[in-house]
Amino acid sequence: MADRSPGSPLAWWRRQGLRFRLSAVAVAVLALALALSAWVLLSVLDRTLMATVDEGTRRQADVVRVAADSGTLTTPITTHDGTIVQVLDARNRITHVTYGADRLVPLLDAAGRARALESGKAVEVDGRPYAVPGFLHVVVLRADRGQTVLAARSISEIRTSLGTAGRVLTVGTPALVVLLAVASWLMIGRTLRPIAALRRGAAEITHTARSRRLPVPASRDEVHSLATTLNGMLARLEEAEQRQRALVSDAAHELRSPLASIRLQLEVALGHPEGQDWQETAEGVLEDTLRLSRLAEDLLALARLDERGGVPARREPVDLDEVVRRAADRYAEVRLTACDPVVVRGDALDLSRVLTNLLDNAVRHTSSKVEVALTAGGVLTVTDDGPGIPEQDRERVFNRFTRLDSGRSRDEGGAGLGLAIVRETVRAHGGTVVLEDAAPGLRAVVRLPVSR
Repeated sequence: MADRSPGSPLAWWRRQGLRFRLSAVAVAVLALALALSAWVLLSVLDRTLMATVDEGTRRQADVVRVAADSGTLTTPITTHDGTIVQVLDARNRITHVTYGADRLVPLLDAAGRARALESGKAVEVDGRPYAVPGFLHVVVLRADRGQTVLAARSISEIRTSLGTAGRVLTVGTPALVVLLAVASWLMIGRTLRPIAALRRGAAEITHTARSRRLPVPASRDEVHSLATTLNGMLARLEEAEQRQRALVSDAAHELRSPLASIRLQLEVALGHPEGQDWQETAEGVLEDTLRLSRLAEDLLALARLDERGGVPARREPVDLDEVVRRAADRYAEVRLTACDPVVVRGDALDLSRVLTNLLDNAVRHTSSKVEVALTAGGVLTVTDDGPGIPEQDRERVFNRFTRLDSGRSRDEGGAGLGLAIVRETVRAHGGTVVLEDAAPGLRAVVRLPVSR
C-alpha cells in the first residue's frame, strides 16, 4: 500500500496545486521522451555510420581478394578511400600491403582472424600499435591458395562526430526541457485561468448577492460547459430558495389568521365570562384548530415531497381501481361512472391523497353531482358541475397558496395547497394533471403510467 503519512512523498504531491502537478508531469514525460529520443538517435547514427564504413571496407577487401585470386596484385596496393590492406600467404607472411601499412605484423593475429572469418563481421582493434591513430574496423576475407585479405579503416572521425553529437544533446536536451517547462507552466496557467475566474466568482456569491452568476469563458470547451452547468445549478438553487422563502411567508400568513381568530375568541370569552356562550366559543376555536391542523398536514406533505426530490416514498404495485373505489365510497355526492382495473407503481397513500384532494375540491364547489372515471389507460377524471375556473387561471391554481378571487377557491377551509400537492405527487409518479372545461363545471384529468 502507498504511504499516506503527512510527510510521505505521495502526501506532499497531493498537497501541490493542479498547475504544478500538470506542469511537473508534462515536463517529466517530455524529459523522458527527449532522453529516449537522444539515445535512439545516437544508437541509430552509430550503427548506420559503422555499417557504412564496414560495407565500404568489405567492398575494398573483396576487390583485393579478386585480384589476389587472379594473381594480379601489385605492391603497394592502391585504394582510393584510405583503406589499409594486408594480404597474407598460406604461411601467414605479409606479401602485399597498401602504402604506409605495416609489412611485418598483421592487424589481427591467427586467433583473431579465425574469429573474424567465423563471424563474418568487422573486428575493432586499436590502431596505435600499427602507427595508426585511433581505432580501426578490420574485415577479414579468405582468398585462393591459402591467402588471407585484411582490410581496415579508421573510425576516429565517426567516434569524434558521435562524441560531438552526444555533447550537443547533453547540453541541448536539458535546455530544451527547461524551455518546455516554462512553456508548459505558462500554457497550463492560461488554460486554468477560467477555472480561477470561476473560483473568484463563486467566492463573491453570498447570501446578499444570490443573483450573481459565474463568469462563462468564450471558448466552447469543458470549462465553458462546467460554468454553464454551475450557473444552471445556481439558478435552480436560487429558485428553490425563493420558493422556500415564499412558502415560509405564505405559511406564516395563513397561520396568522386562525391563530388571531383563536386568540380573539379566547380573549373575549375570558374578558366577559358571565355573558359568554362557551359552547359557541369552543366550536369556533375547534374550527380554527381544524383549519390549522389541515394546513400543517398539507405543509408536511409538501415538505416530504420536496425532501424526496420528486420521488415517491415507495415504488410498489398499486391497484388504482381499489383506491378510487374506496375514496368514492366516502362521498355521497360522488358517482363512479367507470373503474377499469389499473395497476401503477408508486405509493398507495400518496395516490389516495391525490384523489381525496380532487374529490374534496369538486364536492366543495359542485352544484349537484361529481363524477369519477378510471379507464384502462391509466386516465383518472374527476368532474363537477360547479362554476368552473377561467381558462387563464387553470394553470396558476396549481401554485402553492394560490386562491382565486372567485367563489370557487375562496373557501373557508382551504389554504391553496390541495392542487399543489396533487401536481407534485402526480409528477413524482411520472404522470400529469390538467384542468379542463366540463361545460358546465370543471374536469381534473390525471394520467399515470400503467405498470405492465
